[in-house]
Amino acid sequence: MKKVVLYLSVSSSLIILGFYLFRWGLIDAFSVFLMPFLWLLTVGFFIVGLVLSIIGVFKNKYWKPLLIHLITILLLFLVPFNELSLKFDFLMKKEDRVEVISMISSGNLQPNVSHNKSLIKLPYKYNQLSSGGGEIVVERQGDAYSVLFFTLRGILDGFSGFIYSPDGLKPGKNDFGGDLKEIDKLNENWYFVVSY
Repeated sequence: MKKVVLYLSVSSSLIILGFYLFRWGLIDAFSVFLMPFLWLLTVGFFIVGLVLSIIGVFKNKYWKPLLIHLITILLLFLVPFNELSLKFDFLMKKEDRVEVISMISSGNLQPNVSHNKSLIKLPYKYNQLSSGGGEIVVERQGDAYSVLFFTLRGILDGFSGFIYSPDGLKPGKNDFGGDLKEIDKLNENWYFVVSY
């Protein structure tokens, strides 16, 4: 029984940490509508493991599973998983995003979604660069384009994403048809934005 509780403790802790670390990818894969159910399943599994580890302490004086759960809970509160996953996404896909921007600048990639003149459906190779279907939004700025790559394409008007600003200027509050509540500079030409 001790080994079963230990395995349950380790697996439930790894699953909940993975859920928080890869949340953005999971939202893109499972949709915003299914995420609450996946979250409940993940948290429920973790709580079952936690309860069994507490029972193990009182019944068998076996502390390892409870210690694993307590460390996991500390990590969930202390580690900025959201920021880490966004930074990771930005750094790992930046080169490909720059490639897409140069394709737009050269005219090789143009708006191609019939119902919206600002949307570009990315070629399959670049589909993973923008969540919610592989579409990006472009806005003309003089001779260049500002480009929005979605990290979350929410319901109705809500979204978040990385904006490339060709002149490095901070995006306006109403750019890209949103009401930008958060605008954080990432580096010279890049911003992370949230609209809700």
